Amino acid sequence: MLQKKEHPTNSNKRRQDWRKLDPEYERERQRYENPTPSRRYILEVLESQDGPLKADELASCIGLGSRDDFEAFRHRLGAMVRDGSLAQNRRGAFGVVSHMSLVPGRVIAHRDGYGFLTPDEGGEDVFMSPREMRSLMSGDRVLVRVNGEDARGRREGVLVDVLERANQTVVGRYIVEHGVAHVSPDNPRIHHDILIPEKGRNGAREGQMVVAAIEVHPGARSLPVGRVVEVLGDHLAPGMEIEAAIRAHGLPHVWPEAVEREAAKVPQKLSAQQAQGRVDLRDLPLVTIDGADARDFDDAVYCKPMRGPLRNGWTLWVAIADVDAYVPMGSALDVEARERGNSVYFPERVIPMLPEALSNGVCSLNPDVERLCMVCEMRINKAGEVTRARFYEGVMRSHARLTYDEVYSILENPDGPEAQARKAVVPQLQDLDALFGAFFSAREKRGAMDFETTETKIRFGENRKIEKIVPVQRNRAHRIIEECMIAANVQAARYVVKHKRPSLFRVHATPDVEKVKVLREFLAARGLKLGGGETPTPKDYAAVAAQLPGRDDQSMAQSMLLRSMMQARYSPSNDGHFGLALEEYAHFTSPIRRYPDLVLHRALKHAIRREAKKTFAYDQEQLEALGAHCAMTERRADEATRDVTLWLKCEYMRDRVGEVFDGVIVGVTSFGAFVELKDLYVEGLVHVSTLYNDYYQFDPKRMRMVGERNGRVYALGDAIRVKVVRVSLDERKIDLEPEHSQPRSVQKPFTKAPNNSREHAGKKRRRSSKRSGK
Repeated sequence: MLQKKEHPTNSNKRRQDWRKLDPEYERERQRYENPTPSRRYILEVLESQDGPLKADELASCIGLGSRDDFEAFRHRLGAMVRDGSLAQNRRGAFGVVSHMSLVPGRVIAHRDGYGFLTPDEGGEDVFMSPREMRSLMSGDRVLVRVNGEDARGRREGVLVDVLERANQTVVGRYIVEHGVAHVSPDNPRIHHDILIPEKGRNGAREGQMVVAAIEVHPGARSLPVGRVVEVLGDHLAPGMEIEAAIRAHGLPHVWPEAVEREAAKVPQKLSAQQAQGRVDLRDLPLVTIDGADARDFDDAVYCKPMRGPLRNGWTLWVAIADVDAYVPMGSALDVEARERGNSVYFPERVIPMLPEALSNGVCSLNPDVERLCMVCEMRINKAGEVTRARFYEGVMRSHARLTYDEVYSILENPDGPEAQARKAVVPQLQDLDALFGAFFSAREKRGAMDFETTETKIRFGENRKIEKIVPVQRNRAHRIIEECMIAANVQAARYVVKHKRPSLFRVHATPDVEKVKVLREFLAARGLKLGGGETPTPKDYAAVAAQLPGRDDQSMAQSMLLRSMMQARYSPSNDGHFGLALEEYAHFTSPIRRYPDLVLHRALKHAIRREAKKTFAYDQEQLEALGAHCAMTERRADEATRDVTLWLKCEYMRDRVGEVFDGVIVGVTSFGAFVELKDLYVEGLVHVSTLYNDYYQFDPKRMRMVGERNGRVYALGDAIRVKVVRVSLDERKIDLEPEHSQPRSVQKPFTKAPNNSREHAGKKRRRSSKRSGK
């Protein structure tokens, strides 16, 4: 018979010594008046036992004394269950999740009813069947037991416990059928209708968009129940898509009273006392260069050539709004800015990170007004290398507010009307242009990626009716400012590393090995080669990109290069930026609209002021959590703006059902091809079932679908003429079908067998059993 393992604290002699044994006791003691055993120590004790323990058994093992100690300890155990590090079995005993074959993670639901669990610790996703998803909603954190594999070889999970409900409210359309009211969620990933009892209708009318608070979450045999807490308005009212997205994605959009009070107290005019002790740059002709519709100006630049045999190059000043001067750490303004994480930019509407009095007022580098700033002053040689950089707190005055198009016109035609209207700044713009040439040469030398993508802008008419969708072309002026900002970001990262100040870095990891393998196969099929083996360098990627201009498959290959790379993130570890081919990189230049930039400003100030004896505001653990939070708010903003854009594009195409357009295939999957309509910049799906009378097989290496009998090919980058057959606002989908497209033929991969052969009969039976579409 096995004997129970003894933990060092499990003897009466040492029952009160847990404080000496807990490796994190000192930190707990600093945080709490009555410290309780740390999470780490609890896990260590449980791992030393033969199996799960009840709370009183575990407390006795550790050596807790008073009832107050036990109460705090019980709360900690509950928190550890909620975050997925512990699990409680049917007899109420606590065990370490990793020892119980359980996987904690977050569920991502599919519109067809099934879902996938993304494990907290990374690794392969776990398939969740529609049956397991009955009591779950997209975003829930759960604990599952892996219960073998499904028919497709995917790990399949069984729900053990719900750790955290992600959706406390749902945005959707209020519908009454046969006297029963429910809310049909606007988010296609939420496939549960929310039942609304009569007392919870709150005056909502049929067809209106509402916000429903969930009072009873779904069960294995029951729908969720809720009540209407806000009526947004009619389904197709102007701007409704933004109101719905704000609430569906949980974007903070209402300023708390404490924030409004603090913002109202911020003086809009700079005082002499505020400028005291700062470097005076008010006579330096700094200018801002932004988009025509920009309202918050984070950055200003000025460039001056250095003369002399030993000083060939330039001095560049990059002045950035000093937001920290007006947003003290821990203030209501700071707490709200951290919660928002970043500003969110919708078509013709912004949800700012800071109140307008700051974002468009005292923090914004508006022309001809004095502003506090953080300055990065750099010396750059003819090779585009920064040979010296220094940071300081300054006071400045922007001498002009310029737009990208205006600067581009001046550089293209120095004698034109735009240049005549801005004579005072023309020389420094030309100096900036010369500096950009050096920066760009250095960029190419180190192998940074340089992709040109087409962004679009929606233009509205009366009643917010979409008039057209137009491309936004990046010109040389955009690139000048981009390179100046990159240079300042690099120097800011190097400065905090040199002075050993903790901060957040913008990290872009090397590509995943499996994604590189797929990319290499794709490129090889097109006569292109990616060097570097399993770990290609930025130069290897750049070498491929340099071969693409002028090729028919340029857009397709560029898309595949981008897909193979990892997503950038924020981290307290300086792990470099693969895409830019940089060893150090951080975000310094946009503190009005990004919270990580504000964190970096505080680290820079701590170093500039030589406050070594003063403990810095953030420790490693706080920065880890802050980096994860800011990455989440960034994704949240992206998803919300993507939802709005898709909704608007669907609305734009509703009146075009039945019309025919030229398009190009921009994506190929096993279920069809995604086509972008020419000159409309709208994507729709040509489902495989709409493709000619044949069976189509998906070729992932060449990103195409090939007909088994006729050899027709639908490949990434092919031109195709399509008809709009259906538009769904609720699903954000545009369905297309081919009209008179003539896809090219390829040599058939097999020879047809005679009709009377057994082989032909066998193939015919197999096709009928696994048809992928006609």
